[in-house]
Amino acid sequence: MRRLLALRQERALTARQVRLAARHLAVTERTVWRWLAAAERDPAAAREPGSRAGTGTRFTVTPDVRHLLALWKGNVAAVHRELAVLAARRDPPGRPPSLPTLHRAIRRDLSAGERAGLAAGERAARKHDVFLTRPRGHRNAVWETDHKQAPVLVDVDGQARQPWITWYVDCATNAIAGLAVTPGRPSRESVLAALRAAVLRTGPYGPVGGLPATVRMDRGGDFLSRTVTAAFELLKVEVEDLPAYTPHLKGTVEGLNRSVERMHLAALPGYVHQPRPGRRPRPADRHGLLSFEEFTTGLIAWMVWWNTEHRPAPLKGRTPLQAWQDDPAPVRDIPPGDLWTFTLEDDRAEPRAVTTRGVRFKNRYYVAPWMTGRTGTRVRVRHMPHHQHEIELFDPTTGRHLATAHLADEATPEQIAAVRRARTARTRRLKRDLEQAQAQRHERYAAATRPEAPRTLGTLTAAEAGRELATSTHTDLTALARPDLIPPTAPPGHWNTPPGLLTTTRTATEATRKPTP
Repeated sequence: MRRLLALRQERALTARQVRLAARHLAVTERTVWRWLAAAERDPAAAREPGSRAGTGTRFTVTPDVRHLLALWKGNVAAVHRELAVLAARRDPPGRPPSLPTLHRAIRRDLSAGERAGLAAGERAARKHDVFLTRPRGHRNAVWETDHKQAPVLVDVDGQARQPWITWYVDCATNAIAGLAVTPGRPSRESVLAALRAAVLRTGPYGPVGGLPATVRMDRGGDFLSRTVTAAFELLKVEVEDLPAYTPHLKGTVEGLNRSVERMHLAALPGYVHQPRPGRRPRPADRHGLLSFEEFTTGLIAWMVWWNTEHRPAPLKGRTPLQAWQDDPAPVRDIPPGDLWTFTLEDDRAEPRAVTTRGVRFKNRYYVAPWMTGRTGTRVRVRHMPHHQHEIELFDPTTGRHLATAHLADEATPEQIAAVRRARTARTRRLKRDLEQAQAQRHERYAAATRPEAPRTLGTLTAAEAGRELATSTHTDLTALARPDLIPPTAPPGHWNTPPGLLTTTRTATEATRKPTP
């Protein structure tokens, strides 16, 4: 526009030049002529063609408008009503901006991310951010790990459950190093089992593996537990714990979580995200579902396909296994025995002695054939988290593995099943009692059609109230307490004790007097 304005002042501007400028700016020729006229009146208008004259009077988004947008979750019409009320309360009354003006100001002064954040929070605003891409580096330089709840119902001991997947993926090659599947909610045991499978380069997970230099993870309690942290320290692996609610900082494993659902889990029976338009979701039926073993077998087969046949676009036609094998970076291996030892949890207690009943650990006794004739020997106990059926015994001085000890009086499978059934029945009974108690304490109020105090509905007879109070008295232990049964001992004589408290205390003679038989 400044060039057109200079040509016009030199009387060298032609209609063809205006036509070309209008085509380039995607406006009409009349608009360009109007901008030129405005620029002649005010040279500052040439810097922002099409902006309104008198920018000092133009409505802009103020902090108050931002607060109202956050309060009304991005509802511009509600913000406009609030501004009208505020303008009417001023002295003298002001004039609020029109609704189209407010819409224009919000679109002009606030970015798309700010508008989304004020309407739906930080996560919505994050969708409009620009994220940088980390350099891929070399193999085993950085791994990422995460839990993924499979959206698939699986038959687990006669119950329909959604298993959890814990895996490690190499950021440089997108290769899955190893995984572990848990029928229930994962724990630090799942993290250690997956780590053991990822580091070893044998079995269905090889040849990808070895020790990584860094493992990137979120701040889950199981990932940052004392046992997992100690295992990484012993293996000389640096842990990079990411801030909370920042999945974009571990995009490789998050992309794997999305890929496994789209490329494998969505086609399995029992997929819970299957749309059923016009129908309510029916309750889980374990008939026709995969067993846990079948689900795990299919998942490992998909992992092998991902590593050996899938060709992600960033790898430029190579499979993750090919990219991993083509990388010249050295691989740090660790003997399976040492890896198994380092991924066990230490009880962090003094060495324990072998007795005639075995080794006592968590109020249980564990025995092993190695203990024969070795009573009095001191051992250190290490174990896999939540594996209460066995423990590992090590020499406290050399750290050498001695034996695997099993629970001495382990219950039979029939007894364990009976205990589980009893626990389930007790849980159901307690839940039913709590629901009944909640229904009894539920209060109903009369519907109001005009401003009035709330009116409670429902009455009790005197007999009903007495029965409920008697029941609560028998179950409330505080009502049965007798704090005045044995009065406290009298305070020393030099204390300034109120006279009212002296009558409720015992003298020193009464406190030491033995009771009469």
